[in-house]
Amino acid sequence: MQKYLKIMLTSLLTVGILAACTVAPAPGAASGGPVGATSQKLLWSVEGVNELPGLDPANPQNAQSVLAINLIFGGLVKLDAQLNVVPDGAEKWSVSEDGKTYTFTIRSGLKFADGAAVTAQDFADSINRALQPETASYGASFQLQHVVGAADVASGAAAEASGIQVVDDQTLAITTDETVPYFLAQLTYPVTFVVPLKLIEEQGDSWTDQAYGTGPFRVKEWQHNQKLILEPNPNYWAGAVGVGEIELPFIQDSETAYQLYRTGDLDIMGSQQNPVPSARIPEVSSSPDFHNVASFAVRYVGFNNKKAPFDNENVRRALAMSVDKVTLAQRVLNGAVGATDRILPAGFPGSQYPVQGLAFDAEAAKAELAKAGYGPDNPLPQVTLSYGVEGDNERVATFLQQQWKENLGIDVVLQPLELATFSKNLDTTYLTPEDGLEFYLSIWGADYPDPQNFISQQLRSDSPNNNGHWENAQFDELAMQADTFTGSAQDRFQLYNQAEQIAIDSVGWLPLFTPSFSVLIKPYVSGVVPTGQGLIIPDWSAVRGRPQ
Repeated sequence: MQKYLKIMLTSLLTVGILAACTVAPAPGAASGGPVGATSQKLLWSVEGVNELPGLDPANPQNAQSVLAINLIFGGLVKLDAQLNVVPDGAEKWSVSEDGKTYTFTIRSGLKFADGAAVTAQDFADSINRALQPETASYGASFQLQHVVGAADVASGAAAEASGIQVVDDQTLAITTDETVPYFLAQLTYPVTFVVPLKLIEEQGDSWTDQAYGTGPFRVKEWQHNQKLILEPNPNYWAGAVGVGEIELPFIQDSETAYQLYRTGDLDIMGSQQNPVPSARIPEVSSSPDFHNVASFAVRYVGFNNKKAPFDNENVRRALAMSVDKVTLAQRVLNGAVGATDRILPAGFPGSQYPVQGLAFDAEAAKAELAKAGYGPDNPLPQVTLSYGVEGDNERVATFLQQQWKENLGIDVVLQPLELATFSKNLDTTYLTPEDGLEFYLSIWGADYPDPQNFISQQLRSDSPNNNGHWENAQFDELAMQADTFTGSAQDRFQLYNQAEQIAIDSVGWLPLFTPSFSVLIKPYVSGVVPTGQGLIIPDWSAVRGRPQ
């Protein structure tokens, strides 16, 4: 699983040569009036990959897949443009007095794209499927660990979680073993989305080539290693969508996507993981096509704490304190990102509480390295920094290599890897760390807007996303306390804040910068809202694209 974006959720300009930022008409649009919505399409690039690893909501694998999954499938709830949890497949819900049982009323008339009715049983079966070991979902067992009986399903001891109860066709009750303040937000992530089990049983592993769910679109054609073509779900509960087709071409390099956007071959370009190339920001910043918001993501360096020399905290601190992040952000990346010393992105819930970062100090960094037993007479052995080939990663990795050589005298070999290969190597680093990467440049984007998704899901010692096996007992205690805290949100966030400070001091991560979520969207495209969580479409009937 590619555990450096999530979400996320997950994740634009025809101005000729971009010298004049004029608003171009939709390609092929007549001067006489609007084109029918169903005859319109969107060309929306998926950057950073040559292929999607899958479309199964139970096992999203990377941010690029999450983008497509969110167009095809739906869950009980979703996020609106203000990042509030709002109804999706469930039209309403209630929470028990003790805060542990959530009762969802499934939307009346909810159907899969093939017309089959969707009931509470379909949701229960889908969530249990995500937990079952044969599904091989990397994150479901951790994300849903507080659902009563989820661990039994994940271990193979039970087929169904006892805490997931079908009351009747329209009513689903989910009970947690503790009060989980972020549980509803967590349900906006794909692992709990409803899937058509009949199709999966009939088609086996190839079912995603014809994937459909309760979302606004279904797969029309998956041209593997090229693009994914989607068509409207004729039974979408919210009504007819505003475009008749979405084409998602897979484009490995962000610069290539940018050039295709310039020539009119894309309508939307840019994502949290692969924003508009920083070198192009000066060209497009004044264009009406350009949209820029602070991203709920952090680019960081992770360390394999099971391998020397990175099992030594002083080595990690030396590397952290010898990087001039301000120069990286302002000069190398042209001010397109925000330098950061912390794990939570700016503007993210919980980030209002300050932390003390490890500031750039070359002399202090040398002192930390000396504490670890390394110096001119005993240089640190040559080490290898791995990274996925995407966006500005090569420029960032090269700058880090130079900083560590100039400030610490450390020789760092750079290992660029195709993104899918890098993702697999992260898995190896977690599963068999002795065979894994030494240290790596990575990114995490929020699956849902709660500090638990960064603090606990990334760095708790029992988390499958803790690729580097960083461990700290005090951190774990604070994070676990915050995860089930029943008091105010402010007090819960302060517990995460204390845990975050520990992770910063011990360099569980070496945070570098918060990317800007910069995208280019053609002026004729409407209904698409850039947020820190990615692009959100609050009302698909209002979306417009180009004529087909």
